Amino acid sequence: MHLLTLGLNHTTAPLTIRERVAFGPDEIAATISKILLRLSGVESGEISEVLILSTCNRTELYVACEDPDLAQGALETFLAEEKGLRLTELTPHTYALIDNEAVRHAYSVASGLDSMVLGETQIVGQMKKAEKAARSAKGLGLMLNTLFQRTFNVAKEVRTATEIGAHSVSMASAAVRLANRLYGELTDLNVLFVGAGEMIELCAAHFSAQNPRSMTIANRSLDKGEALAARFGAASMKLADLPNRIANFDIIVSCTASALPIIGLGMIERAIKARLHRPIFIVDLAVPRDVEEEVARLDDVYVYTVDDLGQVVQSGKAERQAAVVESQAIIDRHVREFSDWLQARSAVPTIEVMCSRAQELAQRDLLIAKRHLKHGADIDKTLDRFAHDLVKKLLHDNLTLLKDAHNLSATERDHLCQAFKHFYLERKR
Repeated sequence: MHLLTLGLNHTTAPLTIRERVAFGPDEIAATISKILLRLSGVESGEISEVLILSTCNRTELYVACEDPDLAQGALETFLAEEKGLRLTELTPHTYALIDNEAVRHAYSVASGLDSMVLGETQIVGQMKKAEKAARSAKGLGLMLNTLFQRTFNVAKEVRTATEIGAHSVSMASAAVRLANRLYGELTDLNVLFVGAGEMIELCAAHFSAQNPRSMTIANRSLDKGEALAARFGAASMKLADLPNRIANFDIIVSCTASALPIIGLGMIERAIKARLHRPIFIVDLAVPRDVEEEVARLDDVYVYTVDDLGQVVQSGKAERQAAVVESQAIIDRHVREFSDWLQARSAVPTIEVMCSRAQELAQRDLLIAKRHLKHGADIDKTLDRFAHDLVKKLLHDNLTLLKDAHNLSATERDHLCQAFKHFYLERKR
Protein backbone atom coordinates (compact mmCIF):
# COMPACT_ATOMS: atom_id res chain seq x y z
CA MET A 1 0.00 0.00 0.00
CA HIS A 2 1.26 3.48 -0.93
CA LEU A 3 0.37 7.06 -0.10
CA LEU A 4 -0.23 9.51 -2.95
CA THR A 5 -1.00 13.22 -2.87
CA LEU A 6 -2.21 14.86 -6.08
CA GLY A 7 -2.78 18.58 -5.90
CA LEU A 8 -2.20 22.13 -6.98
CA ASN A 9 -1.70 25.26 -4.89
CA HIS A 10 -0.93 28.98 -4.95
CA THR A 11 2.66 28.33 -6.05
CA THR A 12 1.80 26.04 -8.99
CA ALA A 13 -1.52 27.36 -10.28
CA PRO A 14 -3.03 30.82 -10.84
CA LEU A 15 -6.32 31.78 -9.22
CA THR A 16 -8.17 31.23 -12.51
CA ILE A 17 -7.28 27.52 -12.34
CA ARG A 18 -7.58 27.08 -8.56
CA GLU A 19 -11.13 28.40 -8.50
CA ARG A 20 -12.18 25.97 -11.22
CA VAL A 21 -10.95 22.87 -9.37
CA ALA A 22 -12.04 23.92 -5.88
CA PHE A 23 -14.56 21.72 -4.05
CA GLY A 24 -17.29 23.28 -1.94
CA PRO A 25 -18.15 21.68 1.43
CA ASP A 26 -21.31 20.17 -0.05
CA GLU A 27 -19.33 18.42 -2.83
CA ILE A 28 -16.75 16.60 -0.69
CA ALA A 29 -18.71 13.54 0.46
CA ALA A 30 -20.16 12.78 -2.98
CA THR A 31 -16.75 13.21 -4.64
CA ILE A 32 -15.04 10.83 -2.20
CA SER A 33 -17.75 8.25 -2.87
CA LYS A 34 -17.29 8.64 -6.64
CA ILE A 35 -13.53 8.13 -6.41
CA LEU A 36 -13.85 5.04 -4.23
CA LEU A 37 -16.49 3.60 -6.58
CA ARG A 38 -14.84 4.42 -9.91
CA LEU A 39 -11.11 4.23 -9.14
CA SER A 40 -10.82 1.16 -6.93
CA GLY A 41 -9.96 -1.18 -9.82
CA VAL A 42 -6.51 -2.43 -10.82
CA GLU A 43 -6.46 -0.17 -13.88
CA SER A 44 -6.83 2.89 -11.59
CA GLY A 45 -4.20 1.85 -9.07
CA GLU A 46 -6.67 0.30 -6.58
CA ILE A 47 -7.49 3.46 -4.63
CA SER A 48 -8.99 2.44 -1.28
CA GLU A 49 -8.89 5.61 0.86
CA VAL A 50 -9.53 9.26 -0.04
CA LEU A 51 -9.35 12.65 1.68
CA ILE A 52 -9.95 15.98 -0.10
CA LEU A 53 -8.47 19.24 1.15
CA SER A 54 -9.84 22.29 -0.69
CA THR A 55 -9.06 25.84 0.47
CA CYS A 56 -8.56 29.21 -1.18
CA ASN A 57 -4.89 28.34 -1.77
CA ARG A 58 -4.99 24.63 -2.65
CA THR A 59 -6.95 21.60 -3.77
CA GLU A 60 -5.30 18.31 -2.78
CA LEU A 61 -6.41 14.70 -2.94
CA TYR A 62 -4.74 12.36 -0.44
CA VAL A 63 -5.23 8.67 -1.27
CA ALA A 64 -4.04 5.21 -0.27
CA CYS A 65 -3.47 2.99 -3.30
CA GLU A 66 -1.55 -0.03 -4.59
CA ASP A 67 -0.04 1.58 -7.72
CA PRO A 68 0.63 5.33 -7.36
CA ASP A 69 1.52 5.83 -11.03
CA LEU A 70 -1.80 4.43 -12.23
CA ALA A 71 -3.64 6.22 -9.43
CA GLN A 72 -2.10 9.56 -10.41
CA GLY A 73 -3.28 9.26 -13.99
CA ALA A 74 -6.74 8.14 -12.92
CA LEU A 75 -7.12 11.02 -10.44
CA GLU A 76 -5.96 13.63 -12.95
CA THR A 77 -8.48 12.35 -15.50
CA PHE A 78 -11.22 12.24 -12.86
CA LEU A 79 -10.48 15.77 -11.63
CA ALA A 80 -10.40 17.19 -15.16
CA GLU A 81 -13.70 15.55 -16.08
CA GLU A 82 -15.35 16.46 -12.79
CA LYS A 83 -14.39 20.12 -13.11
CA GLY A 84 -14.83 20.53 -16.87
CA LEU A 85 -11.15 21.02 -17.70
CA ARG A 86 -8.95 19.57 -20.40
CA LEU A 87 -6.01 17.56 -19.09
CA THR A 88 -3.68 19.97 -20.87
CA GLU A 89 -5.18 22.79 -18.77
CA LEU A 90 -4.85 20.89 -15.50
CA THR A 91 -1.66 18.80 -15.47
CA PRO A 92 0.89 21.64 -15.96
CA HIS A 93 -0.20 22.94 -12.55
CA THR A 94 -0.42 19.70 -10.55
CA TYR A 95 2.10 17.88 -8.38
CA ALA A 96 2.14 14.24 -7.33
CA LEU A 97 3.90 13.15 -4.14
CA ILE A 98 4.40 9.52 -3.12
CA ASP A 99 4.97 7.90 0.29
CA ASN A 100 7.59 9.85 2.29
CA GLU A 101 7.19 12.98 0.16
CA ALA A 102 3.42 12.85 0.61
CA VAL A 103 3.94 12.55 4.37
CA ARG A 104 6.44 15.43 4.42
CA HIS A 105 4.02 17.57 2.44
CA ALA A 106 1.09 16.91 4.80
CA TYR A 107 3.26 17.78 7.80
CA SER A 108 4.54 20.95 6.11
CA VAL A 109 1.07 22.12 5.10
CA ALA A 110 -0.37 21.61 8.60
CA SER A 111 2.62 23.40 10.15
CA GLY A 112 2.12 26.47 7.98
CA LEU A 113 5.34 26.01 5.98
CA ASP A 114 3.54 25.63 2.65
CA SER A 115 1.07 28.47 3.13
CA MET A 116 0.88 31.83 1.38
CA VAL A 117 1.06 33.26 4.89
CA LEU A 118 4.11 31.52 6.38
CA GLY A 119 3.25 30.09 9.78
CA GLU A 120 -0.50 30.80 9.56
CA THR A 121 -2.69 28.69 11.82
CA GLN A 122 -5.95 28.55 9.89
CA ILE A 123 -4.81 25.68 7.64
CA VAL A 124 -4.62 23.08 10.42
CA GLY A 125 -8.27 23.78 11.25
CA GLN A 126 -9.17 23.34 7.58
CA MET A 127 -7.28 20.04 7.51
CA LYS A 128 -9.17 18.84 10.58
CA LYS A 129 -12.45 19.66 8.84
CA ALA A 130 -11.25 17.75 5.76
CA GLU A 131 -10.34 14.76 7.94
CA LYS A 132 -13.76 14.84 9.61
CA ALA A 133 -15.53 15.06 6.24
CA ALA A 134 -13.51 12.14 4.86
CA ARG A 135 -14.28 10.06 7.94
CA SER A 136 -18.01 10.77 7.60
CA ALA A 137 -17.84 9.79 3.92
CA LYS A 138 -16.05 6.53 4.84
CA GLY A 139 -12.96 7.65 2.95
CA LEU A 140 -10.50 6.96 5.77
CA GLY A 141 -8.78 3.67 6.47
CA LEU A 142 -5.72 2.74 8.49
CA MET A 143 -3.27 4.58 6.19
CA LEU A 144 -4.90 8.02 5.98
CA ASN A 145 -6.21 7.90 9.52
CA THR A 146 -2.67 7.31 10.81
CA LEU A 147 -1.22 9.97 8.51
CA PHE A 148 -3.58 12.73 9.61
CA GLN A 149 -3.57 11.95 13.33
CA ARG A 150 0.22 12.16 13.19
CA THR A 151 0.01 15.28 11.01
CA PHE A 152 -1.98 17.14 13.66
CA ASN A 153 0.51 16.10 16.36
CA VAL A 154 3.45 17.29 14.23
CA ALA A 155 1.77 20.65 13.59
CA LYS A 156 1.22 21.08 17.33
CA GLU A 157 4.86 20.27 18.09
CA VAL A 158 6.14 22.69 15.41
CA ARG A 159 4.04 25.56 16.74
CA THR A 160 4.99 24.79 20.34
CA ALA A 161 8.73 24.26 19.80
CA THR A 162 9.41 27.03 17.25
CA GLU A 163 8.41 30.62 16.54
CA ILE A 164 7.07 29.85 13.08
CA GLY A 165 3.99 32.00 13.75
CA ALA A 166 5.95 35.00 15.04
CA HIS A 167 5.88 38.22 12.96
CA SER A 168 3.13 36.67 10.80
CA VAL A 169 0.91 38.97 8.78
CA SER A 170 -2.53 37.42 8.25
CA MET A 171 -4.83 37.88 5.27
CA ALA A 172 -7.19 39.82 7.52
CA SER A 173 -4.53 42.25 8.72
CA ALA A 174 -3.25 42.60 5.14
CA ALA A 175 -6.75 43.64 4.05
CA VAL A 176 -6.76 46.35 6.74
CA ARG A 177 -3.30 47.55 5.62
CA LEU A 178 -4.50 47.96 2.04
CA ALA A 179 -7.63 49.80 3.18
CA ASN A 180 -5.46 52.15 5.24
CA ARG A 181 -3.30 52.85 2.19
CA LEU A 182 -6.36 53.88 0.20
CA TYR A 183 -8.40 55.73 2.82
CA GLY A 184 -6.07 56.50 5.71
CA GLU A 185 -8.15 56.20 8.86
CA LEU A 186 -11.36 54.15 8.55
CA THR A 187 -13.40 55.96 11.20
CA ASP A 188 -15.78 57.60 8.67
CA LEU A 189 -16.28 54.49 6.53
CA ASN A 190 -18.96 51.81 6.30
CA VAL A 191 -17.72 48.22 6.05
CA LEU A 192 -19.68 45.27 4.62
CA PHE A 193 -18.72 41.64 5.20
CA VAL A 194 -20.27 39.11 2.83
CA GLY A 195 -20.36 35.66 4.42
CA ALA A 196 -20.12 34.52 8.02
CA GLY A 197 -17.37 31.92 8.04
CA GLU A 198 -14.04 31.77 9.86
CA MET A 199 -12.22 34.11 7.47
CA ILE A 200 -14.94 36.77 7.69
CA GLU A 201 -14.85 36.45 11.47
CA LEU A 202 -11.09 37.14 11.44
CA CYS A 203 -11.53 40.10 9.11
CA ALA A 204 -14.34 41.54 11.21
CA ALA A 205 -12.08 41.40 14.28
CA HIS A 206 -9.28 43.28 12.49
CA PHE A 207 -11.52 45.93 10.93
CA SER A 208 -13.41 46.40 14.20
CA ALA A 209 -10.13 47.49 15.81
CA GLN A 210 -10.02 50.39 13.30
CA ASN A 211 -13.33 51.76 14.66
CA PRO A 212 -15.16 52.23 11.35
CA ARG A 213 -18.43 54.19 11.31
CA SER A 214 -20.42 50.96 10.82
CA MET A 215 -20.01 47.25 10.08
CA THR A 216 -22.64 45.01 8.47
CA ILE A 217 -22.75 41.25 7.93
CA ALA A 218 -24.59 39.94 4.84
CA ASN A 219 -25.20 36.21 4.79
CA ARG A 220 -27.58 33.68 3.22
CA SER A 221 -28.40 32.33 6.68
CA LEU A 222 -29.69 35.37 8.53
CA ASP A 223 -29.43 33.62 11.91
CA LYS A 224 -25.72 32.89 11.42
CA GLY A 225 -25.12 36.42 10.15
CA GLU A 226 -26.93 37.94 13.13
CA ALA A 227 -24.94 35.79 15.56
CA LEU A 228 -21.63 36.97 14.10
CA ALA A 229 -22.82 40.59 13.90
CA ALA A 230 -23.77 40.54 17.59
CA ARG A 231 -20.18 39.67 18.54
CA PHE A 232 -18.84 42.87 16.95
CA GLY A 233 -21.73 45.25 17.49
CA ALA A 234 -22.47 45.13 13.76
CA ALA A 235 -25.72 45.15 11.80
CA SER A 236 -26.91 42.24 9.68
CA MET A 237 -28.77 41.91 6.41
CA LYS A 238 -30.01 39.28 4.00
CA LEU A 239 -27.72 38.44 1.10
CA ALA A 240 -30.70 38.96 -1.21
CA ASP A 241 -30.72 42.67 -0.25
CA LEU A 242 -27.15 43.16 -1.50
CA PRO A 243 -27.99 44.70 -4.93
CA ASN A 244 -30.12 47.43 -3.33
CA ARG A 245 -27.80 48.29 -0.45
CA ILE A 246 -24.25 47.71 -1.70
CA ALA A 247 -23.82 51.39 -2.69
CA ASN A 248 -23.93 52.32 1.02
CA PHE A 249 -20.57 50.67 1.73
CA ASP A 250 -17.05 51.98 1.21
CA ILE A 251 -15.27 48.71 2.03
CA ILE A 252 -16.54 45.24 1.05
CA VAL A 253 -14.88 42.02 2.25
CA SER A 254 -16.33 38.85 0.75
CA CYS A 255 -15.63 35.19 1.44
CA THR A 256 -18.41 32.70 0.77
CA ALA A 257 -18.57 29.11 -0.51
CA SER A 258 -20.63 30.12 -3.53
CA ALA A 259 -19.74 28.30 -6.75
CA LEU A 260 -20.62 31.43 -8.78
CA PRO A 261 -19.84 35.15 -8.30
CA ILE A 262 -22.38 36.98 -6.14
CA ILE A 263 -21.06 40.51 -6.78
CA GLY A 264 -21.44 41.25 -10.48
CA LEU A 265 -20.30 43.95 -12.85
CA GLY A 266 -23.74 45.50 -13.23
CA MET A 267 -24.27 45.64 -9.47
CA ILE A 268 -21.03 47.58 -8.91
CA GLU A 269 -21.58 49.86 -11.91
CA ARG A 270 -24.91 50.95 -10.43
CA ALA A 271 -23.31 51.36 -6.99
CA ILE A 272 -20.53 53.62 -8.34
CA LYS A 273 -23.08 55.76 -10.13
CA ALA A 274 -25.17 56.08 -6.95
CA ARG A 275 -22.06 56.97 -4.95
CA LEU A 276 -21.15 59.75 -7.42
CA HIS A 277 -17.90 57.90 -8.11
CA ARG A 278 -16.65 57.80 -4.53
CA PRO A 279 -14.21 54.83 -4.46
CA ILE A 280 -15.12 51.32 -3.31
CA PHE A 281 -12.48 49.03 -1.83
CA ILE A 282 -13.26 45.30 -2.33
CA VAL A 283 -11.38 42.34 -0.88
CA ASP A 284 -12.38 39.00 -2.42
CA LEU A 285 -10.99 36.15 -0.31
CA ALA A 286 -13.17 33.45 -1.87
CA VAL A 287 -12.07 30.64 -4.19
CA PRO A 288 -13.97 30.41 -6.51
CA ARG A 289 -14.16 34.20 -6.56
CA ASP A 290 -17.22 36.03 -5.22
CA VAL A 291 -16.57 39.07 -7.42
CA GLU A 292 -16.76 38.96 -11.21
CA GLU A 293 -13.33 39.48 -12.75
CA GLU A 294 -14.56 42.41 -14.88
CA VAL A 295 -15.33 44.49 -11.76
CA ALA A 296 -11.59 45.16 -11.27
CA ARG A 297 -11.50 47.06 -14.57
CA LEU A 298 -13.92 49.75 -13.38
CA ASP A 299 -12.68 53.19 -12.43
CA ASP A 300 -13.07 54.10 -8.75
CA VAL A 301 -13.13 50.40 -7.74
CA TYR A 302 -10.15 48.71 -6.10
CA VAL A 303 -10.41 44.91 -6.08
CA TYR A 304 -7.91 42.67 -4.30
CA THR A 305 -8.02 38.88 -4.60
CA VAL A 306 -6.48 36.31 -2.29
CA ASP A 307 -3.39 36.24 -4.54
CA ASP A 308 -3.04 40.02 -4.38
CA LEU A 309 -3.06 39.89 -0.58
CA GLY A 310 -0.43 37.17 -0.78
CA GLN A 311 2.07 39.79 -1.94
CA VAL A 312 1.39 41.84 1.19
CA VAL A 313 1.71 39.00 3.67
CA GLN A 314 5.28 38.15 2.62
CA SER A 315 6.59 40.76 5.05
CA GLY A 316 8.22 39.26 8.11
CA LYS A 317 9.23 36.14 6.21
CA ALA A 318 12.96 36.74 6.66
CA GLU A 319 12.57 36.93 10.45
CA ARG A 320 10.99 33.48 10.46
CA GLN A 321 13.68 31.65 8.48
CA ALA A 322 15.37 30.28 11.63
CA ALA A 323 12.00 28.92 12.73
CA VAL A 324 11.55 27.35 9.29
CA VAL A 325 14.83 25.43 9.66
CA GLU A 326 13.82 24.22 13.13
CA SER A 327 10.39 23.22 11.86
CA GLN A 328 11.87 21.24 8.97
CA ALA A 329 14.13 19.34 11.37
CA ILE A 330 11.08 18.34 13.43
CA ILE A 331 9.23 17.31 10.28
CA ASP A 332 12.21 15.27 9.01
CA ARG A 333 12.27 13.28 12.26
CA HIS A 334 8.56 12.53 12.09
CA VAL A 335 8.77 11.58 8.41
CA ARG A 336 11.39 8.95 9.31
CA GLU A 337 9.10 7.63 12.04
CA PHE A 338 6.21 7.35 9.60
CA SER A 339 8.49 5.64 7.08
CA ASP A 340 9.44 3.07 9.73
CA TRP A 341 5.74 2.49 10.40
CA LEU A 342 5.06 2.04 6.68
CA GLN A 343 7.87 -0.50 6.35
CA ALA A 344 6.58 -2.40 9.36
CA ARG A 345 3.11 -2.41 7.80
CA SER A 346 4.51 -3.80 4.53
CA ALA A 347 5.90 -6.78 6.45
CA VAL A 348 2.56 -7.59 8.10
CA PRO A 349 1.27 -9.98 5.37
CA THR A 350 4.54 -11.96 5.51
CA ILE A 351 4.46 -12.03 9.31
CA GLU A 352 0.85 -13.25 9.26
CA VAL A 353 1.76 -16.10 6.88
CA MET A 354 4.75 -17.08 9.05
CA CYS A 355 2.67 -17.04 12.22
CA SER A 356 -0.07 -19.08 10.59
CA ARG A 357 2.47 -21.62 9.36
CA ALA A 358 4.11 -21.89 12.82
CA GLN A 359 0.71 -22.24 14.50
CA GLU A 360 -0.27 -24.99 12.08
CA LEU A 361 2.94 -26.95 12.76
CA ALA A 362 2.62 -26.51 16.51
CA GLN A 363 -1.00 -27.68 16.60
CA ARG A 364 -0.18 -30.75 14.50
CA ASP A 365 2.69 -31.87 16.79
CA LEU A 366 0.69 -30.98 19.90
CA LEU A 367 -2.09 -33.33 18.83
CA ILE A 368 0.47 -36.10 18.35
CA ALA A 369 1.96 -35.44 21.80
CA LYS A 370 -1.48 -35.46 23.45
CA ARG A 371 -2.31 -38.74 21.73
CA HIS A 372 0.90 -40.34 23.06
CA LEU A 373 0.22 -39.09 26.59
CA LYS A 374 -3.32 -40.40 26.41
CA HIS A 375 -1.90 -43.86 25.73
CA GLY A 376 0.40 -43.69 28.75
CA ALA A 377 3.65 -42.47 27.21
CA ASP A 378 6.28 -40.95 29.51
CA ILE A 379 5.63 -37.21 29.97
CA ASP A 380 9.27 -36.06 29.87
CA LYS A 381 10.09 -38.12 26.80
CA THR A 382 6.90 -36.98 25.05
CA LEU A 383 7.63 -33.31 25.74
CA ASP A 384 11.25 -33.70 24.62
CA ARG A 385 10.07 -35.35 21.43
CA PHE A 386 7.45 -32.63 20.89
CA ALA A 387 10.07 -29.86 21.29
CA HIS A 388 12.58 -31.62 19.03
CA ASP A 389 10.07 -32.22 16.22
CA LEU A 390 8.66 -28.69 16.44
CA VAL A 391 12.10 -27.03 16.25
CA LYS A 392 13.02 -29.25 13.30
CA LYS A 393 9.85 -28.34 11.42
CA LEU A 394 10.12 -24.62 12.20
CA LEU A 395 13.67 -24.54 10.85
CA HIS A 396 12.89 -26.70 7.83
CA ASP A 397 11.71 -23.83 5.57
CA ASN A 398 14.74 -21.67 6.42
CA LEU A 399 17.18 -24.53 5.88
CA THR A 400 15.55 -25.36 2.55
CA LEU A 401 15.92 -21.69 1.55
CA LEU A 402 19.63 -21.80 2.36
CA LYS A 403 20.16 -25.09 0.52
CA ASP A 404 18.49 -23.65 -2.59
CA ALA A 405 20.62 -20.49 -2.45
CA HIS A 406 22.76 -21.78 -5.31
CA ASN A 407 19.92 -20.71 -7.61
CA LEU A 408 20.39 -17.10 -6.52
CA SER A 409 22.92 -14.53 -7.66
CA ALA A 410 26.05 -13.99 -5.57
CA THR A 411 24.66 -10.72 -4.23
CA GLU A 412 21.32 -12.30 -3.31
CA ARG A 413 23.09 -15.22 -1.57
CA ASP A 414 25.23 -12.81 0.40
CA HIS A 415 22.20 -10.77 1.50
CA LEU A 416 20.37 -13.94 2.51
CA CYS A 417 23.28 -15.28 4.56
CA GLN A 418 23.82 -11.91 6.23
CA ALA A 419 20.14 -11.77 7.16
CA PHE A 420 20.26 -15.20 8.80
CA LYS A 421 23.54 -14.39 10.51
CA HIS A 422 22.10 -11.18 11.95
CA PHE A 423 18.97 -12.91 13.19
CA TYR A 424 20.47 -16.09 14.66
CA LEU A 425 23.92 -14.90 15.82
CA GLU A 426 23.67 -11.18 16.63
CA ARG A 427 20.44 -11.56 18.59
CA LYS A 428 21.95 -14.42 20.60
CA ARG A 429 24.56 -12.11 22.13
